[in-house]
Amino acid sequence: MVGRWFFAALGLVSAVGSAGVFWLGGWLVIQGRLDLGVVVMFSTLLTQLYGPLSGLSNSRVEFATSLVSFERVFEVLDLETDIPEPAPPVRLDEVQGEVEFEGVSFRYGGDGAEGLAAVKRWRDAGLDLEAPKVAATRSWALRDVSFRAAPGTLTALVGPSGAGKTTISYLVPRLYDVTEGAVKSDGHDVRTLPLETLASAIGVVTQETYLFHDTIAANLRYARPDATDGELREAADAANILELIESLPDGFETVVGERGYRLSGGEKQRLAIARVILKDPCILILDEATSHLDSRSEALIQEALERLMAGRTALVIAHRLSTVRSADQILVLDEGHLVESGTHDELLERDGLYRLLYETQFGAGADDPLEQIVMPPG
Repeated sequence: MVGRWFFAALGLVSAVGSAGVFWLGGWLVIQGRLDLGVVVMFSTLLTQLYGPLSGLSNSRVEFATSLVSFERVFEVLDLETDIPEPAPPVRLDEVQGEVEFEGVSFRYGGDGAEGLAAVKRWRDAGLDLEAPKVAATRSWALRDVSFRAAPGTLTALVGPSGAGKTTISYLVPRLYDVTEGAVKSDGHDVRTLPLETLASAIGVVTQETYLFHDTIAANLRYARPDATDGELREAADAANILELIESLPDGFETVVGERGYRLSGGEKQRLAIARVILKDPCILILDEATSHLDSRSEALIQEALERLMAGRTALVIAHRLSTVRSADQILVLDEGHLVESGTHDELLERDGLYRLLYETQFGAGADDPLEQIVMPPG
């Protein structure tokens, strides 16, 4: 609005000034009191005067615009984090890797309204905008879930889509805080542990790999910036991707492109596994790490995952039951509830959801699905 007013005023002054010079100059020329060249000179000088005048007038517009921009920037900088640091935090010298859920219930905040519509709705209702905005109609993502994963064991999470498996993977590294109950690591509520401790102790491999528009080495060192070239090679070798990297013209200095578009899905996934191996976390979360891949890529990734999970507490989410058969315990989720738990053989003996999922995927009397995976030579 300020800019509109100033530019309108400047245009008016320019028009009136030019008209005034030619009107008065023309009248003086007719009277013989002024030469025509002087009038032309004045009109030229007038146009040169409008440039500095426009810049000087526009400074107030730019200042007003800058104030608005600074206001937006400081709004972002002043935002409080949804997950605050505990005060005071509990210091752990070494994380052993135990994960325990005690009566955990969780639902994502909000009642469907977002942005200004949500603010207006709460304000019109006379409700406190700072109060927790969890509507009673919002369904529970998890409800009264309790289990324990001992250090160094493999826990598999299975169930239909929307059962709450990924939500569990969000709560362990404290991407969200539980609504009820507690998530514990080594007997301590994760809400009392420093965020830096959780970040260093937990590694995550998701079904969608995030890579930066940078070199392979830089993407690997995102997990550990001080890693040496030898450590990069060892991690890549353990993830079954070293041979591919060395076959590239620039090796580890190859730029992968935005979000890694120059690599295939399986290559990006193995690069993500190498990154987690380099980080060396004691708690590992795998969320559909072998989904949407061909058999060859899946076999390579499966072998890399077996090396990665060795000696670590692992939570594996998978719709393919062949990837979880060797788990120390299997947790079966349905609509946010933990409906079954046990080993593969124990759950098959029961006439429950796990047996239904298994028979639906492989069929009654099907061969061992693990034997159907063709592993690479060596």
